Amino acid sequence: MTRLRIYKSSPELYDAMMTLSTAAAKDVEPELGELIKIRASQINHCAFCLDMHTRDARKLGVGDQKLDVLAAWAEAGDIFTPRERAALALTEAITVLGDHGVSDDVYALAADAFTDRELGQVIAMAVTINAWNRINAAVHTPPPRR
Repeated sequence: MTRLRIYKSSPELYDAMMTLSTAAAKDVEPELGELIKIRASQINHCAFCLDMHTRDARKLGVGDQKLDVLAAWAEAGDIFTPRERAALALTEAITVLGDHGVSDDVYALAADAFTDRELGQVIAMAVTINAWNRINAAVHTPPPRR
């Protein structure tokens, strides 16, 4: 079955999502932003976003080892910084909300690692990549052939 090419039929949706993505990325280190995007995309099984953001992360200098173990970051020891660990925990909690949303423990860890402004941006980045993932999953957007 052929699915909707949503960005062609609704270009204003794409424009709005790009505006949200740009706003969410302010004041977040680009490397951390890519880790957030990749981790949510792993959970959501978004091949298009995984392809894009792993390439972007490598261009920014994120190492292969960090990318290789990102799905198991909590077990990866000191490969990830405390800020990265806090952002990844929050990203996972936002991506898989469950019955009780984001726990106080996860929120407190992130609140301790980031300023209020940065925390807002990390939350917005996790929310935004989840929106991209869900749009792409709904219409089965494949990664481009290279």
